[in-house]
Parts: sequence; structure tokens; C-alpha cells
Amino acid sequence: MSLETIRLSQPARDQLVRLKRTTGIKNWNVLCRWALTLSLREPSTPLIKEIVTDSNVEMSWRTFAGTYGDAYLALLRQRCATDGLPLTDESLSRELTIHLHRGIGYLAGNKEIATIRQLVGSACE
Repeated sequence: MSLETIRLSQPARDQLVRLKRTTGIKNWNVLCRWALTLSLREPSTPLIKEIVTDSNVEMSWRTFAGTYGDAYLALLRQRCATDGLPLTDESLSRELTIHLHRGIGYLAGNKEIATIRQLVGSACE
């Protein structure tokens, strides 16, 4: 595993397709950034530990993180440290995958998110 390439599962892809359609957000990476931060703010650890990344959605770390790559990496490192995990590439990549998928599930499960405004509002709660 590596942070260089981020891959999603087929269920996560399907959820993102629906979110793109309902919110009007056109890019996977934007929704994935929201999903990651939404999951990271949750103090509990994700229940799902192994995720099969079998969809055709993949993006580079640079595409995912954009100009805020250092900030997202710092958030992942902090979360690993908080959860008592080693700060290795493997654990960072694993944390990214499980938090990204949990966050996508949170976004997709929130039926009140139908616009960008509602997405932003849900993050400010």
C-alpha cells in the first residue's frame, strides 16, 4: 500500500456517483476530501478494517490532496499517533483508506445532503 495512489471500493464509487449527481460536485477528489475530514473528526475508529479497492476509481495523492497535501498528511499522521499506530507509509495508507470509506458512507447516508450548501452545513454542525 502507498499514499501515491488512492483506490476506492465499488460500493464507495457507487455512493460517490450518487453524491456527485445530487450535490452537483463534479470531481471525485473534492467529495473524497470532505469524506476524509468528516471521518477523521469522529473520535471512534472505523469498524471496517479491510476494504477491497476493486472499482475503476483511482487518483493520485496529488489529485486527492491538491495544494493542501501537507495538511491532509498531517491530519493522517495525527490520527495514527492518536490511535497508537506506527507512522509508516503502510499504516498511513491504511488509515486513509478506512477513513475515506467511512466518510463516504457518512456522506451517502445523510439524506439531508442534496446540495453543496447542505454539504457545507453538515460539516459545520
